[in-house]
Amino acid sequence: MTHLTTGKINVSLLREAARRELLQCVDSCVGTKALVWDDVLTGPFNLIAEYTLLKDHDVIKMQPLQKAVLPVQTGINNIIFITRPLLSLVQMIADNIKQFSRRESERGGAELHIIFVPKKSQLCEGRLKELEVFEMFSSIQELCIDLYPVDCDVLTMGLESSFKECNLEKDMTSMQSAARALMTIQALYGIIPSIYGKGKCSKHVYDLMIRMRRELMGSEPQMTPQIDTLLLLDRTVDLISPLVTQLTYEGLIDEIFGINYAIVKLPPDKFNQGKDLQDQSSELKSFSLNSGEELFAELRDKNFNAVGPSLSRKAKTITAQFEERHEAKTVGEMKQFVAKLPHLQVARQSLASHTSIAELVKEVTDTDQFMETIQVQQDFLNGIDTDKAHPHIEECVSHRDPLAKVLRLMCLQSLTNNGLKQKLLDQYKLDIIQTYGYEHIFTLQYLERLGMLRPAGGRTYAMLRKTLRLTIDSVDEQNPQDPAYVHSGYAPVSVRLAQTLVRPGWRAVTEVLAALPGPTIQEVQQLPPGLRKRRLSSGSIQSSGGEDTKVVLVFFLGGCTMAEISALRFLSQQEDAPCEFIVATTKIINGSTLLRSLMEPLTQRS
Repeated sequence: MTHLTTGKINVSLLREAARRELLQCVDSCVGTKALVWDDVLTGPFNLIAEYTLLKDHDVIKMQPLQKAVLPVQTGINNIIFITRPLLSLVQMIADNIKQFSRRESERGGAELHIIFVPKKSQLCEGRLKELEVFEMFSSIQELCIDLYPVDCDVLTMGLESSFKECNLEKDMTSMQSAARALMTIQALYGIIPSIYGKGKCSKHVYDLMIRMRRELMGSEPQMTPQIDTLLLLDRTVDLISPLVTQLTYEGLIDEIFGINYAIVKLPPDKFNQGKDLQDQSSELKSFSLNSGEELFAELRDKNFNAVGPSLSRKAKTITAQFEERHEAKTVGEMKQFVAKLPHLQVARQSLASHTSIAELVKEVTDTDQFMETIQVQQDFLNGIDTDKAHPHIEECVSHRDPLAKVLRLMCLQSLTNNGLKQKLLDQYKLDIIQTYGYEHIFTLQYLERLGMLRPAGGRTYAMLRKTLRLTIDSVDEQNPQDPAYVHSGYAPVSVRLAQTLVRPGWRAVTEVLAALPGPTIQEVQQLPPGLRKRRLSSGSIQSSGGEDTKVVLVFFLGGCTMAEISALRFLSQQEDAPCEFIVATTKIINGSTLLRSLMEPLTQRS
């Protein structure tokens, strides 16, 4: 995990703090332990604690929480359930416990514990009492981990449904977690002097932060701030960008296969070449994707059209380095080559893996259907054919393509056209209901309530496109000069807002800020005199580079995409960059995962 220490701030401090919290909870249960995990939590917890570490703390068994009866192993003193505070999961835990009580002799007197992540819930505790299992627990704890470091410049809260909860269910609990996460960041890296934000959730998080800080008055960390500016961005401020297909290497891997907390699972065929048929496994092959791998760090943010040439250059370099062994004449030269050999072998294996991954991605991107979808998206973004029924969308519906894909195109057309004519909107709705089922009446209602599918009105997108230069006519995908390369010609609204904040400042785009939904935040947090750094000027972030480069934390409330992260990295890496961006998000998403969450029923609350 050394890659976590290579950024402008050392995010491994967050990892260490989370590990301490986890181990304190585990160690509070004396004796051997079996951990029963809520499956969704295994991804984020893999970022902070390996099984080998837990074994050192007397954990002898780990398994997912399931409906089936849990197998009980002799010699276990404690069974610890680690779960999110959801009623459905509490019900599953209660069912397992009742099975335990019927098999008391087999259970061997093991004590039962439950750890809620990130907070306890009175509703869940009440349900445990209703189900008559509350008294069976020796302890009920909470594990307040709100942020998990994915990479040296990316933090995630791992909140699966925050966008839906905040904007449809009007449940702002996840925003309280976001405010608490920001307080943790300030405890580790100092008070953030300048705060900007846009959107309803941003204002809610800011207000909670100020209240929490007021409650801590007198016990705040006395350290020079390592983060200069916080930018809070509500996902509803930019609903267009998640709907556009990501065209970076990492973004396409996520679109096609899904990246879950820096892990992707791929079909094994491409990686089993050269093995006997009997030795080949049908299990998906897991790959860890982070900047700790030199080649992936080089490829991840490139437009996919630039990945092939990069892999070819890397192959030539590695081949030339291996050929050096033939030129080694003396013992000293041989010794030097042998010292480099382990690194070369790792590089060659990495090259083979990413060549195979790129081939898997290319099999999809070379299809006519993929290219047609990209062309339709580009047309919509450029204001072409946005006001009539689109033949490609109708074709996708007639072929019963995945609903998320169809809805992405419909919503993108609606947003870039500032809504659809009522007749067209009604026709699209009818097509969805007749083709995919009447249960999706609710999905369509949710999209309408969010403004993603709506009747025509206003000219917001045209103004945004012109003022923020959202579309670029010609983009050099091999050597990009603008963050629009991540979508081959479209720059995310969120990224343009961050870019404009840095230079020349939001005062230059007051019309844009007024047109976007929700309040605008521009605030300063007062610091003790001895901790104040040089102030920002003119509402922008200016720097001469080098050691004076500012650090801007962009916090996406409701999720962000890999392409947005890549675009912000691109801005950070420019020679004249006045700042370096770090990204925090409630969840890393893409358009399909966002829309699939909206296809599920709203949570029933008592």
